[in-house]
Amino acid sequence: MRPVVLDIDGSVGPLARRIVLPLEEWQESLRFACSLGALRRFRETLDATLPADFGTVFTGSGDFHHLTWPLIERVPGREPFQVVVFDNHPDNMRFPFGVHCGSWVRRVAMFPRVTHVHVVGITSGDIGRKHAWENYLAPLRARKLTYWSSGVDTGWAQRVGLGHGFRSFATSADLVAAFVDEQKGRSDATYLSIDKDVYDASVAMTNWDQGTLDEAGGEAMIDALRGRIVGSDVTGEISRYRYKSWWKRRLSAMDGQEEVAEESLAAWQAQQHALNERLLLAIARNTASSVL
Repeated sequence: MRPVVLDIDGSVGPLARRIVLPLEEWQESLRFACSLGALRRFRETLDATLPADFGTVFTGSGDFHHLTWPLIERVPGREPFQVVVFDNHPDNMRFPFGVHCGSWVRRVAMFPRVTHVHVVGITSGDIGRKHAWENYLAPLRARKLTYWSSGVDTGWAQRVGLGHGFRSFATSADLVAAFVDEQKGRSDATYLSIDKDVYDASVAMTNWDQGTLDEAGGEAMIDALRGRIVGSDVTGEISRYRYKSWWKRRLSAMDGQEEVAEESLAAWQAQQHALNERLLLAIARNTASSVL
């Protein structure tokens, strides 16, 4: 099936047979964070412009990861499915002004059709004790969300009765092996969302602090979903943008985003593009036959 590029920030390279939706006018309102009303209007735009059948969706910078929410809402059929998110961050953090790229998982986890959300590859301190209060606890308490992390002390979760929602490992390799083992015996449909900040920076440079996953580990975890992927998206491209609104400039700075060096941008985007092509092949060979 043909990949779709939501061309909001111009960062996704020319993938074969791609369908490009020109959406540059949405960049200021959607990037990093947006109101629920803005996201609803964007969902209406997707409803009006996306073809009936399509493959993996590329959303551009990881600043747009919350666009996975309306994409998951569009998964056809009525059958339940799990959501697997490769990400260096939990994307389940409190945000009082609508939704942002780090807060959308709570919404998706509570969808009636979503049986469980696995956020896999976290090395960020966002799930450590100091930031525990920032995590939405409802999906963890409801046993609909599991964090898979390496190198993060998550002992606080055991002490407050949430240990079931935390799979903690010493290394990324240990995490991969456990996830592959857990998924290989399953038959449930899966929506896969990949934020490339889960990878080590040597694999793909992104706008955000990055994890330690290598490409072989990521491919092994995709292969563990063989024949079960019913929808997918890829985010985490690298791009430059200066917000018009002061509050978005302030929020992104507080989250530790650094300015992307213009002289490095072309090389990093070429690296990203090559990885995108390989990810498309890996996802395609593990897509459910009923979707093809």
